[in-house]
Parts: sequence; structure tokens; C-alpha cells
Amino acid sequence: MRRRRAYGAVVVVAALLTSAGCASKSAQDSGTSGSGTTRTVTPVDGCGTSSWTDPADLSPTRAPARCRPLTPAPRPLTKTRKVTIATGTLSAEYVAPLEVALEKGEFKKEGLDVTLKVLPTPDALPLLAKGDIDAMWAAPEAAVMNGIEGGFDIKWVAGNFSPDPESKSGLWVKLKKGEAAADVRMAGRRMGTMIGKGSVIAYPMEKALATHGGGLDKIRYQQLGSADVLTALQNGGVDSAWLLDPVWRKVDDNPRYAFLGGQPQGEPLGGMLYGRTLLNDDVDAGVALLRAYIRTVDTYFAGDYKSDSAFVTYLAKLLKADESVLKSTPSLTMDWEIRAGTTTRLQAAYKAAGVSKGAVLPESRTVDRSLYEEAVGHRP
Repeated sequence: MRRRRAYGAVVVVAALLTSAGCASKSAQDSGTSGSGTTRTVTPVDGCGTSSWTDPADLSPTRAPARCRPLTPAPRPLTKTRKVTIATGTLSAEYVAPLEVALEKGEFKKEGLDVTLKVLPTPDALPLLAKGDIDAMWAAPEAAVMNGIEGGFDIKWVAGNFSPDPESKSGLWVKLKKGEAAADVRMAGRRMGTMIGKGSVIAYPMEKALATHGGGLDKIRYQQLGSADVLTALQNGGVDSAWLLDPVWRKVDDNPRYAFLGGQPQGEPLGGMLYGRTLLNDDVDAGVALLRAYIRTVDTYFAGDYKSDSAFVTYLAKLLKADESVLKSTPSLTMDWEIRAGTTTRLQAAYKAAGVSKGAVLPESRTVDRSLYEEAVGHRP
């Protein structure tokens, strides 16, 4: 049922775009912002050469872009703009920068009245198409790529995070009796996931499965709510699951479970996605939203933010998370930039999983780095 909803969402998006009249292909293929206009980019105090890295740098040890704390400084809009951002959850650590920005008033400083609305991507896409929401804190999943292929002007405009080298966020399997991790064969096993075959985790999962006798087309998927994935793995409802920070700590010390592989280091696989409203109609608000997000990362998440015990206590309360579990995992590497070729690699994984059959979309159709570059004052 959930899988049919995901495909149905894409159909709804395509229908909405056909009737509404989407952005022109020339605007989609341009390297400028979605408005198709050239915007003036000026240097930003506190954001020097370290505030931008070459997207082609795929090194797992690349230092993420950073400005000084409290920068880039706010540039309030002349009129308050209401912005609704859809997110699949409010309890995951990768959502923390948005929640901190909201709680600390960073969005308000930009003249933005932001609401975070919990919605899974398949439900959020039709609303984004109609303009009922302005952005999604999600990922360029298969449903998003299929929507773009169908004509929807949506682009990935900022990254979110990559894991610490010590993290075991990723694919976990419940071992059978007498089975060793090295002997695990994943073909035919059932995997619990929030999205299904069309999730961005298809890309790193494909690599993990390749070394364990499986493939994206050889495992069975069971879609579950974010709070149900771990429970299903523990009670035998599924055989494996993709567990995020800090959830994997719940099974890390249990010999009945094994970690098979995780997300590539230095390569965010999700973040902020904009529709035509912030790409075309109100680019100033789109830049302001990313400026507040970047400033929050620079101020509160620039390095090992979990070394500050008071901040971890604050974060646990904000996320409604177990503080001891939150402390037990390394800090995420928060990263607003998008690596070159990520959406191409994701689409290859979607094709391998059988959820995408169209032509591979070029990055010019899927990614727009110009808004975060403008926010930090980088001129390509």
C-alpha cells in the first residue's frame, strides 16, 4: 500500500504540473537560480575561502565548508515571509540544525516565519507542486527524480550531513542462529525502511549488499514509520534495517546484530529541496532561508558539537531523544554543500532497484548550488 502511495504521488505531481504550467526547460537547464536571472553576489564578512569547496572534491577527508560563528550575518527581508518546510521526522539528529535555527530565532532574524511540518516525501511532493509548502528537508529520492522527469521544477539546493568515520549509521542485519557477520547473505531477506526501494540509501546499500550475496533487486522491502524500523528489527518483523545516528547504538553491543556498511564519508545524500516558489518566485527568501541554516551550522554545529555536554543536553530535549544515546554516538559532519555527481550515482542505484526507468537527468536539472553560494558570497 505504501509503495503504491509513493508512485501515486509522482503521478499527482505530474498532473499538477501539467495543469499549472511548470518552469521552462531553459530555466531548468541553466546554471543560475531557478528564476533564470543573474543575481549580484558580493563578498560576505566572515565567509572567506573556507566557506566553499570544489564540488568535484570527493575525498572522504575533505574539510567541510565553514564561515565564522554567527555568520553569514542576517539580511532581513523587507516583509516577513511565511515558509513551510516538510520533514519526515523531527526526532532525527540530522534535522537538528533546522530545529535549533527555529528555536534560536535564526530564521526570524532573516524575516522568515518558518513552520516545520512532519510529512513523508510521497505526501509532501504534491503539496510542493501546488505551492502549499515551500521546501522539503528530505533527499533527492526516486520519487523526486521521477517528478523532475515529469516536468516539476524542483532542485536540491543544500546538503545536510555525512557520517563521522566512527559512526555505524547504515545497514544492520539480525544474524541467524550460528551465523557470523562475514557469512551473511542478504538475498531474500526482508529490510525495514521508511521510503522503500526509492530511498537514497539505495546508493550506499548497493555497495554493502554487493559484498554479502545480495542486490537491490534481491531483497524484500517493508516500509515502516521512522519510529517502527528499530522495533521491527528487534522483534523479528524484518531481517535488516538502515539505522541512523544515534539509533544504531541500541543494537551495537548485541552480538545478534551485525553492521554491513554505511553512507560514504564526505558526501551528503540529502538536505534542502526547493520547488518553484523559492527557486523562481521569491529567490530572496530562498537565499535567506539557506543563510539562516548556514549560520546555524557555523555557530552551533561547526565541529565536534557533542564535546559540549550542555549543548547535548539542550539538543536531546529539543529532539525528544535519549540524552545518553545521543552522547554515545559521534557528532555528524554537518555540511551544506552538494558534491558533484551525487544525483547521477543515486539515479544509477534507483535503476538497479527497478524504481526508475527514464533517462538519467543531468545535474543541471537536479541541483542548484547558486543559492548557498550567494549566501556565503562565493562567485563561481
